[in-house]
Amino acid sequence: MSRRKDNDKSKNNKSKNNGEDREIKNTNEFLGTEPVAKLLIRLAVPTVAAQIINMLYNIVDRVYIGHIAGDGALALTGVGVCMPLILMVSAFAVLVGSGGAPRASISMGRKEQGAAEKILGNCFTAQLIIAVVLTAVILIWDRPLLLAFGASTKTIEYAVSYMDIYAVGTVFVQLTLGMNAFITAQGFTKTGMLSVAIGAAANIILDPIFIFALGFGVRGAAIATVISQALSCAWVLIFLTGRKTILKIKKSCLGLRAKIILPCLALGAATFVMQISESIISVCFNASLLGYGGDIAVGAMTILTSVMQFAMLPLQGLGQGAQPVISYNYGAGNGARVKKSFFVLLKYSMIYSVALWALIMIFPQIFASIFTTDAALVAFTAKALRVYAAVMFMFGIQVACQMTFTALGCAKESIIVAVVRKFVLLIPLIYIMPMIMTGSKTMAVYTAEPVADAIAVTFTAIIFFFRFRKRIEPIQ
Repeated sequence: MSRRKDNDKSKNNKSKNNGEDREIKNTNEFLGTEPVAKLLIRLAVPTVAAQIINMLYNIVDRVYIGHIAGDGALALTGVGVCMPLILMVSAFAVLVGSGGAPRASISMGRKEQGAAEKILGNCFTAQLIIAVVLTAVILIWDRPLLLAFGASTKTIEYAVSYMDIYAVGTVFVQLTLGMNAFITAQGFTKTGMLSVAIGAAANIILDPIFIFALGFGVRGAAIATVISQALSCAWVLIFLTGRKTILKIKKSCLGLRAKIILPCLALGAATFVMQISESIISVCFNASLLGYGGDIAVGAMTILTSVMQFAMLPLQGLGQGAQPVISYNYGAGNGARVKKSFFVLLKYSMIYSVALWALIMIFPQIFASIFTTDAALVAFTAKALRVYAAVMFMFGIQVACQMTFTALGCAKESIIVAVVRKFVLLIPLIYIMPMIMTGSKTMAVYTAEPVADAIAVTFTAIIFFFRFRKRIEPIQ
């Protein structure tokens, strides 16, 4: 009787495991057999939509704030000064999520389900710890940091009002952005899109209520953002602990282990550098522009940063859509499919970047007027935008190569191209260009961006040509 029960139990367990294996196998077939172009579109469209929707969190805030009667222009500048801190918070979420998710995909490609779930659990714990530290830092040193980041005596109170409330939602940002990468890595791109769509929709609805109807102004924008981020976070955690997900957050996997979390952080370091460099560069731009052009130049930089986000996030969404395909097939040893996935990603990235560049060059005033009704600020920004985005058409190459490096687990190469673009080139050029260019010193500062980007894209393409071929040869 006992032996019969054991046999039944064994049969049930086997059946359960086979069911789990079938689910994983179906995911394997989905990522490993479907035509690459069709698959990339299927994964990338929801991911790009998610990136655009996610961008709306800050963009919508700025649009509403810029239209506050009377103080809209100053309030917009004040919130713009918060961008380095906001980017810093997002960067730490990306550090964990963008490094852990590709490693989890590679493990899934190798049929190592347990290893993938340990990566997920370790990343979840790491993000909780980071969120607590960041919240404390922002609340304690908000004013000194914002003044250092370019706030003036006229704009500092707007900046502090927004940032102190935003800091409370740091944990929601960390978990939403970081954990959502693991949803996308499993191929659930529509669910990943809904993760941010829920929060963005709430933000669009709540912003005018808190800013105008309740009269909270800048503080109202921050309150609406925190509530919206909390809703997104709840959705992500419910999914990753529910029945539909393949990788689950399990209590047994939450204990931090160096051999698991450190490789994730190493791989995510490149994307982290890209994000954190935006924060540092924003500080450098604001400080330099405040000296040469005053508050209007800093206000224009807020709009330029918003437009650049509009350019970069969909490109990153394309890369994130391709990441599960590249990572999974690399783990499965299918080199031909990895190569094809990269070239499809490169083609779509170039089409997007060239199209957006053309629109910005032709209609800069339209992009500027989205954020403010101040005629002087619109006119100044339109002129600066053409300079700042002069080589945006090349961004497709940069992002496609860098995202593929990350998808293949090439931590060193990813870090090198990210550091060269921002730290080696752009930061020095912000201070060098006004010294060597004649004419407007303010416009010379903006010129640093296209000069750095042109050199960086060329460097990245050369590095990628040699390293990608070497990485793929062993599995062909």
